Amino acid sequence: MSEFSFTDHSHRRFNPLTQSWVLCSPHRAKRPWLGQTEEQSTETRPPYDPKCYLCPGNTRATGTRNEKYTSTCVFTNDYAAVHENQPMCTNTDIEQVTRSSSNDLFRVESVCGTCKVVCFSPRHDLTLPELSVEEIIKVVCAWQQVYADLSRNPEIKYVQLFENKGAVMGCSNPHPHGQAWALSHVPSEPAQEISSFRAYQKKHNACILCTYVEAELVNSKTESTNRIIVQNESFMVVVPFWATWPFETMIVAKSHVSSISEMSDAMTRDLASAIRELTIRYDNLFECSFPYSMGLHQAPTATHEDGVCCHLHLHFYPPLLRSKEVRKFLVGFEMMAEPQRDLTAEQAASRLRALSSVHYKSRV
Repeated sequence: MSEFSFTDHSHRRFNPLTQSWVLCSPHRAKRPWLGQTEEQSTETRPPYDPKCYLCPGNTRATGTRNEKYTSTCVFTNDYAAVHENQPMCTNTDIEQVTRSSSNDLFRVESVCGTCKVVCFSPRHDLTLPELSVEEIIKVVCAWQQVYADLSRNPEIKYVQLFENKGAVMGCSNPHPHGQAWALSHVPSEPAQEISSFRAYQKKHNACILCTYVEAELVNSKTESTNRIIVQNESFMVVVPFWATWPFETMIVAKSHVSSISEMSDAMTRDLASAIRELTIRYDNLFECSFPYSMGLHQAPTATHEDGVCCHLHLHFYPPLLRSKEVRKFLVGFEMMAEPQRDLTAEQAASRLRALSSVHYKSRV
């Protein structure tokens, strides 16, 4: 029997953050594709769209008029997923849908909170990779302010900053923007990460991501084990060893920083630079506006009791697989059993690392 090969043979990789496994099947990348392909928009967006609900000075669907902003702008979401004031759900309310009071089978919790929209810039046509570092710094500063402001509310237990880029990721408005959802509880995904942080700290007396950063710096010295795409003084952009999505990445703080509130001015600039470097490479991969869902994981709030064990990092989950027309689907086995990927983390990192840091639209 031949020797095991990570590029030819199936294997599982463990995700220590979520305590879950992903099946890697690199040989499947060779199979022919006759499935769904994504239609690519050929529309060129103008710098300003008078019909856009998010452009400066325009009227939104609810009748509220946007300020004529000239930089990053934040406002309350008109169609928020949660509300600040609503009645609590009682056992009597639960009986309306279960014919019994709350128990191990039928549990309900009332959720309160608020949602914000973060317009990255007044330009309707420029996504993050097309902004300058200085302009992305303003986005990061807006995140810091929103996170700090929402953390002051004692009813808020968690703040999630995120961006859905592209219609394929469910983005309902093409004007480049992100969101902030603030909730009265810590959601399942970050709660699992925090549990893993605590467990690793208890077992090893060390932070799991601090240890991971050190390990990947060592691994980067050999091409076959190098998963780092780019790095600077404060942040590392890496394809996680346990990545699920084809070109999934993390931006991880190199030092133990619990949240963006703790970042220095130098770290803020370094984070903006890392975001720009990564997203330019994403766009360059298939020479398109590369879709993804991105989110910051950090201390639930600036004052949360679990904050000390948290380590600031950003997850990028892009769906594209073979080209700008072919995307990855999490279906079948992946819904019923466990996630599966065709491309190894090392292969994905090598392809992203080899790409230019100059946006393809800017080439002469």
